[in-house]
Amino acid sequence: MNGPTWVMLRGLTRESRHWGMFAPLLADAVAAANVVTLDLPGNGALHALRSPRSVEAMAAHCRDELRQLGVATPVHVLAMSLGAMVATAWTLAAPDEIAAAVLINTSMRPFNLFHQRLRPANYTTLLRLALTRPSAAKRERAVLAMTSHALGRDDTALLHAWAGYQRECPVTAANALRQLWAAARFRAPLANPFRRALLLGSVADALVDVRCTQQLARHWSCESRLHPWAGHDLPLDDAAWVATQVRNWV
Repeated sequence: MNGPTWVMLRGLTRESRHWGMFAPLLADAVAAANVVTLDLPGNGALHALRSPRSVEAMAAHCRDELRQLGVATPVHVLAMSLGAMVATAWTLAAPDEIAAAVLINTSMRPFNLFHQRLRPANYTTLLRLALTRPSAAKRERAVLAMTSHALGRDDTALLHAWAGYQRECPVTAANALRQLWAAARFRAPLANPFRRALLLGSVADALVDVRCTQQLARHWSCESRLHPWAGHDLPLDDAAWVATQVRNWV
């Protein structure tokens, strides 16, 4: 394939394996030369590291990871939630390194209010997950309930896999709180920092209000697409729709 390299960034406490089979689906849809999935410090293969308390530091770590992998820039980026904030900080620090970005279900100051960025119905669950020690299975079941709206899907195998990821690469409560703190403090620029950007949002997102995507798209004057029924984890709930939107946009 002669297309660009795509870098994929996940969100809060999630790791590369949570993309499932989306990476090859995206690669096929956009004829990518390569798809690279990076973990944020404190998650996945980097779970033993201390999560930075700033999104900017997370972006710097991702840039270092990419250099160590020998991946040439500029790259295209597809990023979710906290990962989309990291992509924004990345392009602010090194605008020549990102040619285009697809940002999914993200929210950023100063455009979005706190109760829109994290819906109040989730506060109790998130605090319980952060301050107690539920089993990996209970933790992942709670996360799935907050982030997915796919009806009629048998999640038995998915939850078994996710619980396995958590047992193998546990995200500590301290790292989860640092990531939440970094996301809450991050402030986006008033003007669109990307050469090209597409925003994807889920109307039924129970974690982040879809108005965050709409407001960001309006302020940044960039294209957006809204999914009618998927939850926060849009690539999980409707991977084919995401791949199609990105292919059509590219």
